[in-house]
Amino acid sequence: MRIILTFLILFNTIQFLSAQSLYFPPRNNADWERLDPKSLNWCQSKIDELYQYLDSSNSKAFILLKDGKIVLEKYYDNFTKDSFHLWNSAGKTLTGFGIGIAQQEGSLNINDVSSKYLGSGWSSCTLEQEQKITIKNHISMTTGLDDSVPNSDCSEPSCLIYKADAGTRWAYHNGPYTILDQVIANATQLSLNSFINSRIMSPIGGAGLYYKFGNNNVYISNTYTMARFGLLLLAKGRWNNNLIMKDSVYLNNMLNSSQSLNPAYGYLTWLNGKSSYKLPGLQFQFQGYLNPDAPEDVFAALGKDGQVINVSPSKNIVFIRIGDAPDVSNFVPNIYNNSIWIKILNLNCPSSVNEKTQDFSKLIIYNNQTKKLTIKNKTLEYFTEISLYNINGNHLNTYKISKIIDNSIDLSHLNSGVYLVNYKSNTTFHTQKILIAY
Repeated sequence: MRIILTFLILFNTIQFLSAQSLYFPPRNNADWERLDPKSLNWCQSKIDELYQYLDSSNSKAFILLKDGKIVLEKYYDNFTKDSFHLWNSAGKTLTGFGIGIAQQEGSLNINDVSSKYLGSGWSSCTLEQEQKITIKNHISMTTGLDDSVPNSDCSEPSCLIYKADAGTRWAYHNGPYTILDQVIANATQLSLNSFINSRIMSPIGGAGLYYKFGNNNVYISNTYTMARFGLLLLAKGRWNNNLIMKDSVYLNNMLNSSQSLNPAYGYLTWLNGKSSYKLPGLQFQFQGYLNPDAPEDVFAALGKDGQVINVSPSKNIVFIRIGDAPDVSNFVPNIYNNSIWIKILNLNCPSSVNEKTQDFSKLIIYNNQTKKLTIKNKTLEYFTEISLYNINGNHLNTYKISKIIDNSIDLSHLNSGVYLVNYKSNTTFHTQKILIAY
């Protein structure tokens, strides 16, 4: 017990020191301190490229915070910082944070069965099946309820049908998520809006509300409220000197793998840096990181059409993107999110002429006779791993480069076509095309 108490004191001390190094905008003031991109050695030409990419991909707003201060801010199509927009499923992370607050106040326990707050018969499961579903299953997307029903957004009992025992199957399912509205309301004796706004938004100076769109409960706010919530997550639940999320164990679990079925999912939050991931609507397990070119420690709130809140503790960066779907016919949220990270991590101005003019194509060579990609040791002066993508930008694999021998990667298993080799030096990203021909 003493060891646990010491750990919690140490954890909260780290939280406090981390938050002290961050800037927090005034709660009741629209003014937000800014940081000059030049102080970070960010090139204006590359910033303009990022803005152009966001514009071309139907963005309405983009804000990037460094150490809590605004470094980049851009709006499109008459959208402003005061305009309200749907968070879509990015609001799930806000709900997940609220569940943690309700637990720390003693209103609920995530290990409680859902029926404790919903009553029996809230689903079409048998009583025995229903009694296996806990709040934790709802926030980790492991209720076992069938996501292939005609309307997966529906949270009526007739739509919540047994597919597998709770905890044995991961599936991104809006219905079991939406019913958390009733769980919070019945547990706290407050409406979802009253609880979230009084416990989270009011203390951080944010303003918004959950609004019913069809079967879905969707959060709506302006851009600064979205950025404030991202900063709260970066600060580990603290706003200036006010520790809002006191349940450090819950927050740690929320931002780490909540189960082994999809390591890239915490409590209603997406996680980078995990060995594999599943995507909404699919049961296929993709190998590699959710965002292979982003910092490993990134966690994110992701919503339909590219509403995102990204947080990287190692970079002390939060960025939000609001807008319409980048490509209606071929849009994958994690790939689009990754593409923005590539441009952000490539904002630095070149540090030397040698690196700027280095011809990496002579060091990374593909041979169509051997079907091997060869990486010369000299590249270790610049980078230690490369990532391979198909021409559509889908990540295929990431390879570590050895310092001992020349590295040869067998690509004979790939079909004919054009592929992209991506690698990052200290200050910039590089992409090289290779043609595999048979």
